Amino acid sequence: MRLTADRRGNIEKEWSMQDCLLEGLYRHRAGRMLLQPLLSPRMSRMGAKVMDARVSALWIPFFIRHHAIAMEDYERVRYRSFNDFFTRKLAEGARTVEQAPQVFVSPCDSRLSVCKIDDACTFSVKHTVYTVESLLKSRRLAERFAGGFVWVFRLCVDDYHRYIYVDHGMTSKYYRIPGVFHTVNPVANEVCPVYKENRREYCLLKSEHFGTVLQMEVGAMFVGRIENRPAERMVCRGEEKGHFAFGGSTVIVMTQKGQVVPDGDILRCSKSGAEVRVKMGERVGKKWKGYGRLAKV
Repeated sequence: MRLTADRRGNIEKEWSMQDCLLEGLYRHRAGRMLLQPLLSPRMSRMGAKVMDARVSALWIPFFIRHHAIAMEDYERVRYRSFNDFFTRKLAEGARTVEQAPQVFVSPCDSRLSVCKIDDACTFSVKHTVYTVESLLKSRRLAERFAGGFVWVFRLCVDDYHRYIYVDHGMTSKYYRIPGVFHTVNPVANEVCPVYKENRREYCLLKSEHFGTVLQMEVGAMFVGRIENRPAERMVCRGEEKGHFAFGGSTVIVMTQKGQVVPDGDILRCSKSGAEVRVKMGERVGKKWKGYGRLAKV
């Protein structure tokens, strides 16, 4: 069972046939053995070929109806394949990116939970304990985020799968970490540390208002492609950073101690185990105090 909240604090329980199937697979040894072939990069590449094929476009109308997707929010174009549809672009004006300097925004449409990073650089997501070092494969970098926050933006298959930069600033190069492709459904995370096992890549944003912000994209089952735009350049808040190919996936953001505080409703829901539905560009936090200067990357 998953708990999901809106921005007014209304919490509802969500449970689907997919959740039931995944729980059966991940919680039992035999199920985990059956899953192993599906987690490989090879299987992800095969899935991508299927979703890029023209015949896959036949699935689009059913998918739209089943997930009640509001297509008026998107550009009106003819989709060549299911992946072409999955990476669709928003229509002009469908999302507004908050530009107030003190406001911290969501990089994507998703279900959000926030976690405090303690002084030992550990944090917990759905009862699974992570270390920042294991996530980033760098002790030195991990120490820079001690006392800050981890923001976990989990995208479902019906979400918009493009994402933006959360502030103006200068980006570093990309750091790519190979791995497998677990589903990012909370059921899987309760059984194994998916975020430190999955393929992922990140860059550092030397931001104008929030110090150094780390923004990481995590691949998931059948999501072998994380397609990011060129880095090591000046970017603007709201500028598209990249997109995911087919499947659920996650954007993880890390902020440093004393830079950003999450909004109260998000903190309360996260502590109660609920994810909060957010849209790309909407406010999810604010500057801790005053306005920052460009941080050292």
